[in-house]
Amino acid sequence: MQLKRVVVTGLGALTPLGNTVQDYWNNLLNGVSGADVITKFDASKFKTRFACELKGYDPNNFFERKESRKLDGFSQYALVAVDEAIKNSGLDLEKVNHDRVGVIWGSGIGGLKTFQDEVSIFARGDGTPRFNPFFIPKIIADIASGHISIRYGFRGPNFTTVSACASSTNALIDAFTYIRLNKANVIVTGGSEASVNETSIGGFNALQALSQRNDDPKTASRPFDLDRDGFVMGEGAGCIILEELEHARARGARIYAEVVGGGMSADAYHMTAPHPEGLGAANVMRAALEDAAMAPGDIDYINVHGTSTPIGDPQEIKAIQTVFGDDAYNLNISSTKSMTGHLLGAAGAIEAIASILSVVNDQVPPTINHFTDDPAFDPKLNLTFNKKQQRSIRATLSNTFGFGGHNASVIFRKFNS
Repeated sequence: MQLKRVVVTGLGALTPLGNTVQDYWNNLLNGVSGADVITKFDASKFKTRFACELKGYDPNNFFERKESRKLDGFSQYALVAVDEAIKNSGLDLEKVNHDRVGVIWGSGIGGLKTFQDEVSIFARGDGTPRFNPFFIPKIIADIASGHISIRYGFRGPNFTTVSACASSTNALIDAFTYIRLNKANVIVTGGSEASVNETSIGGFNALQALSQRNDDPKTASRPFDLDRDGFVMGEGAGCIILEELEHARARGARIYAEVVGGGMSADAYHMTAPHPEGLGAANVMRAALEDAAMAPGDIDYINVHGTSTPIGDPQEIKAIQTVFGDDAYNLNISSTKSMTGHLLGAAGAIEAIASILSVVNDQVPPTINHFTDDPAFDPKLNLTFNKKQQRSIRATLSNTFGFGGHNASVIFRKFNS
């Protein structure tokens, strides 16, 4: 069968750098850090006392109080980002065939804050099991995609992908595949995470995964820097409207870019550490290039996973050099996590948005907070340190890797009719 072409027609974002796509993009280009002291709870006794929180987010601006109490933060964030993306896409909800619109969402953890709160209440009580009737519906990771479909009446394919920090990139690739196979005309995809809470910060501290640069939060996320000491927790959501090309053309939709390939792989190595030779990362990029029928030299920019961990960053760069060879020296490479922090299961979604907008605007967001070169990295590579760069961008590749050895890469290309 002839595969359908898939394009991006809508974007929505709720991030530590801005609560709309435009604010997010502007702050990325300007090298703004979203990190600061945690305000959501008293973190004074934690090893890490800062994070990339949402700024100025008030659920009362988006939900009636009764409704918001039924929604964990990750579902709230999803619905806010989806609302912006649908409006941005120009979809006419009165005319679209709801049976052919799906929702494929990603979240690595789901309702962790709800779980924490409910179990804490039980533990402080007399042992009598008194739980909120919405406890289970609020925590399950698939509930965000359910809420999205219920709100808009979308009756197409509906599920959630869970692959740790690769979750929303997996969701995007699945959405791309379903449309290519003519299983849907439109799919609402992306991911959300509400991970700035006691359980999350404490748990990742126990893993020694988070930066502990409490004296200077804004420079704590330092991908590729010699003094990097771990990632910075982030929160939020990103939404991408994917659409079959002819369906988009028929309604006169604005097309941001074309999705042309996706790859998935496993490290098959360790629960939390990447493969020391970057094997899974290399395999997933090769798979994405093969799926897109593209050569390494066709890619101009890679938005890397780049979490600012001592072992993760070198393995990813090693994998890029393995796959791209001499073409690696013609790439721009940057980690937007240096600004947003790590949104876990939502990371792939907001980084895909950054990749799409790079193709649209021919601009590469920087890797900020670079102070000291690390001899582990080839100095001839362009890691886009500290300042945005302007260049012609034909195609971008976005990497996301998750605990358990889950890897996902997706490629966006300038749309040519």
